[in-house]
Amino acid sequence: MTNLPQFKQETDYTARSHWLRASTLGANDGLVSISSLMMGIGATRAGSKATILTGFSALFAGACSMAVAKFVSVHPIETARMKREGRRSIPNPLLAAMVSALAFLLGGIVPLLAAAFVDDSRVGTGVAAAAGTLGMAAFGGAGAALGGTGWGGGCGWGEGGWPWASLLVSLSWGKWFWW
Repeated sequence: MTNLPQFKQETDYTARSHWLRASTLGANDGLVSISSLMMGIGATRAGSKATILTGFSALFAGACSMAVAKFVSVHPIETARMKREGRRSIPNPLLAAMVSALAFLLGGIVPLLAAAFVDDSRVGTGVAAAAGTLGMAAFGGAGAALGGTGWGGGCGWGEGGWPWASLLVSLSWGKWFWW
């Protein structure tokens, strides 16, 4: 047996920060947006077909919106940063846009598919909320683990009051307008 010192390899999380931020925000935005929309529409008792059609429309509109917003925000900021710091390359804004859109689609499809097979609008509303909640915990935990902060913090923020506030406001508005 040798007495060689053990070296712990450190992970550089800053290299992941751009795509990790884009994917985490995209997935959580997809989860919260689509869950909230489906709960609001479900509260009106518009029927499962209308709820699912609205959900798919919002899913693709939201993904496109995320991609455009990410590209428009990343490109000028990183170009200015490159000039200021004398760097030769910047993070790819097109890649950030695609990651954000794909993450929105993946996040938003969770509550949409979960509620797609439920005919009763009340049950579908609950299923969308449950799927959104579980998805927020899973994506928050995975993002925290990939970012090196641990599962607890990511799940806590993802499961915290803000996403649920959005879900409850959407449900309340849907019920209030169609009471």
